[in-house]
This record gives sequence, structure tokens and C-alpha cells, in this order.
Amino acid sequence: MSNSQPSILIVDDTPENLSVLGELLQPTYRVRAATSGRRALQIARAAPPPDLILLDVMMPEMDGYQVLAELRADPATRDIPVIFVTAMDATEDEQHGLECGAVDYITKPVRPAIVMARVHTHLELKRARDILSDQNVYLEREVARRMAENQLIQQLSIHALARLAETRDPETGNHLRRTQEYVRTLARGLQDHPRFRHFLDNKTIEALAQSAPLHDIGKVGIPDHILLKPGKLTPEEWDIMKTHAELGAKAIEQAEKDSAKPVEFLAIAKQIARHHHEKWDGSGYPDALSGEQIPIAARLMALADVFDALICKRVYKEAFPPDEARRIIVEGSGKHFDPEVVDAFVRDFDTFVAIARAYAE
Repeated sequence: MSNSQPSILIVDDTPENLSVLGELLQPTYRVRAATSGRRALQIARAAPPPDLILLDVMMPEMDGYQVLAELRADPATRDIPVIFVTAMDATEDEQHGLECGAVDYITKPVRPAIVMARVHTHLELKRARDILSDQNVYLEREVARRMAENQLIQQLSIHALARLAETRDPETGNHLRRTQEYVRTLARGLQDHPRFRHFLDNKTIEALAQSAPLHDIGKVGIPDHILLKPGKLTPEEWDIMKTHAELGAKAIEQAEKDSAKPVEFLAIAKQIARHHHEKWDGSGYPDALSGEQIPIAARLMALADVFDALICKRVYKEAFPPDEARRIIVEGSGKHFDPEVVDAFVRDFDTFVAIARAYAE
């Protein structure tokens, strides 16, 4: 409601009744009048809508109850308060009007003091509701803005941490972005699968995609002479290299302890960091987990990580064509990878190839 005079629509099929109400209300309010239900609806739906409607019940063609029902059915008019004005004074009529959605009931012949008091009361109530509604809209927008801001800060923090690991392992390039999108693709492909749907709701998929870039964060703890070695690692060096999984999980676990409450993406990031080198048959590291023991997030990351490693050139290997990488992964189904995750990869193989091209080195 604006700061200017509130507007009131009075509806009555008898012109004399309109005159009485008009003369009473006009010095204080802007008044519009309608002699039929249809005309009242036209005025109510036009901009700006009235702040309050005084509505006669007994009218030909369309009575007050029908008018009120149409007002309430239309989102543009449903919040306009309606006071019934009628010669009927039976309690059941009053009850019926209030049940239909009227805010009050005035009986004819109208008494000026009562009309003015009721009108003032319901305009003040509407004004309070409008202020509250505006505040709620503002608060909702402010909460959404701050949440988006926090989300952005969180994403930037994750990428800053992941890039830190990447600076120690310069060959990876766009590996983080590609594996993030591979994981998202696998998760969406398995969202309705009976074995995965309990875990892969929309919120978790987003947290999973956010967490994926932290999978190799533990590499910051691997000495340069091993991490950057141009040739093949010795068995002793390989043992040290493998500790990056535990190192990453422990770093994330420390971040969790520093948090006042659980953070979903950190819990998932810890699983991914520790277990993305586990294998379905139990021959992986660091915990030799097998089958369903391996967290779902880590199973998805395992395939994404291997696919990307296969299609990228490394100091110790040439890049494989995508079709050859697919063959190797399918061959690893039930050994290295969860067979259902491999099936999802095969179904969305074209998407994997498109992601690899979009974020090529």
C-alpha cells in the first residue's frame, strides 16, 4: 500500500447505498464504486488494486459470495481484504461469509462510527501485512545473495587449495576441471540407480563435484625428487608416493575438526582423497578396501581419475585415444572399478569425450 490515501472499492447494486458509503468514506479515502459483481472484479483486477473492498452480499446475477470466491481464486486479488456489508444479520450468514474468506461483517443500516472503525482497523492490518511481506521478500533475497556469496567463496577456496597441489605437479593442467565434470556426469548417470539413489541426491552430487578437485591435495606432502621424477619410480619411491592419499585425508580431517559444525563437502572430500586409489577387487591402496566397502564418491573419482590419466600425455607415457581408454576401463570392470560405474561411463562416453575436448590442455 502506498503512502497516499488508501483506496476503497464499494460494491452494492443499490445506488442509494453507494451514496451513503461514498459520502462517509470519501473525505478520508479514495473511493471507487461498482453496482455489480462483474464490474467489481474488473476494478479489483486493474492496477493499482484497491486496498480494501466493502462488498454487498445480496446482489442479482452474481452475489457477494461468488465475487469473493473469484477474488480469492485470482493471485492478483487474493490478498485484498473484503468486508461484507449486508442487511442479513443471522449468525450463520456471518459465519458463512467469514468461512469464505471475508475479514469482517457489517450489517445494514450502516452506522458511520462502526464503518469507519472497521475500515481503519483492516487497512492498518493490511498495511502491517504489506510491510511484513516486503521485509520477508528482502530477507529472502538477502539470504539468497549471501548464500551465493558463501558458495562462491567456498568454491574459490577449494580451487585455491587444489591449485596449490597442482603447482607441485605441473603436468596436470586442466585435470582438476575435467575430473570434476567426469564425476558430475557419472553421478547424474547413476542418480536413479537402485544401488546409488540413496546417496546421489542433487545436493550430494553438487557437494561431490565441489569436492573432486581436492582428490590429490595430499601431493603437497610428497618430496619433489619423487613427485617430479621424470622416469619410473623405484618401489621405495612408489611407497612414498602412495602416502599422498592418507596425507590428503588427514589434512581435510584437520579442517573438519576446525569447523564448528559438519560440512558435507569436506566429509566427501576426505573420502575421495583417501580412497580414490582403492580397487573393486581389494588390490588398491591405502586400506585395500573392496566392493561396497569403498565409498561411492571414491568409486566415481577412481574411474574419472584413471580415464583422465589414460587420455593425457605424461613423462612416462603417451596419451591414449579415448576409444583405447574406454577399452582399458571396460576391461577393469569388476577388477579396478565398480561394474555399475563402468556401465554409467559407457552410457555417457560421448559426454566424457566432449568434456576432455572442452578442457583440453
